[in-house]
Amino acid sequence: MIGIVNYGAGNLGSVMNALKRLGVPARFAAGPEEFVLSKTPFEKIIFPGDGHFATVMESLKHSGYDQALREWISAERPFLGICIGLQLLFEYSEEAGYMADSNSTAGAVKGLGVLKGIVKRFPGRKVPQIGWNQTSHMPDSKLFRGMPENAFFYYIHSYYADPADDSVTAAETEYYVRYCSAVEWGNLAAVQFHPEKSGTAGLKLLENWIQM
Repeated sequence: MIGIVNYGAGNLGSVMNALKRLGVPARFAAGPEEFVLSKTPFEKIIFPGDGHFATVMESLKHSGYDQALREWISAERPFLGICIGLQLLFEYSEEAGYMADSNSTAGAVKGLGVLKGIVKRFPGRKVPQIGWNQTSHMPDSKLFRGMPENAFFYYIHSYYADPADDSVTAAETEYYVRYCSAVEWGNLAAVQFHPEKSGTAGLKLLENWIQM
């Protein structure tokens, strides 16, 4: 059984529909208490959605999902983050008060911080990036196993993750800069694009994650 983190964001239904197409049992989590390791009904969880870094983080703190997610990931339980679900894994974001030019965290909203690094805004004027873009994956990536190089996925975002440790990067994409568009670290995986909106390639990636 896969649990989908339900914190009030949009796009949750499309993730559920993609899992149904794969014939995978899944449901929305009733609350963070369902992620308590000793009594969870879930084998894996997906954290999808979109939104503002600070607003979503505030929602997670208010509901208690923030600590529940940290504990789940710390216990090396399978986790997949989608879009904002990737960005919030990092420490800070330029969308939420972090000043990259001065490396200042004064007044910045802290993310889940399970991965070292920050989230930056694209330097170009044409943001957000909306639409299909090629995604170049690492040869040993389990998420992209059996998939062609430079497969197209659907993106919509103005900020991108910049990991402190390049070894967690599972894929890269170019939009003004070459940036990290997927991460893998043990049983943790996350993608900047929306696999649930990416047709056959997206379903294949979800299937790969389920089988990891």
